[in-house]
Amino acid sequence: MKNRRSFLKKLSTGIAAVGIIPFAKQANAGEVKLKDALIHHVFFWLKEPANEQHKKQLVEALHQLTKIKTIKLSHIGFPASTEDRDVVDHSYSVSYMVLFDSQTDQDSYQVDPIHLKFVEENQHLWNKVIVYDSID
Repeated sequence: MKNRRSFLKKLSTGIAAVGIIPFAKQANAGEVKLKDALIHHVFFWLKEPANEQHKKQLVEALHQLTKIKTIKLSHIGFPASTEDRDVVDHSYSVSYMVLFDSQTDQDSYQVDPIHLKFVEENQHLWNKVIVYDSID
């Protein structure tokens, strides 16, 4: 949970300061501009959520996705131990968030051979995936 808090603190500090965020945990070095950026946030529900080997396989495969050149920022996470409230969903197994400079970069990511291989080799692990894409 400390990594998530650090990430969010850096995110809010960078936005408030200049609108450009220098991230410590980047897939590709450099600064990330949020103007016109596309955020792609994916939530995975594993078929066997208690199977640590399956979770480890998914996380390792997600790390391989960060090799895709159009990704500017990536974050792999798990449900936080925040309080249970009606608006909080802790039911997913793994989340994956990536930031792209543009819609075009995200479109390229979707057909990248690394992404296609990820889906082909790992889709048997999950029974549900939800994607939230947002753009400014």
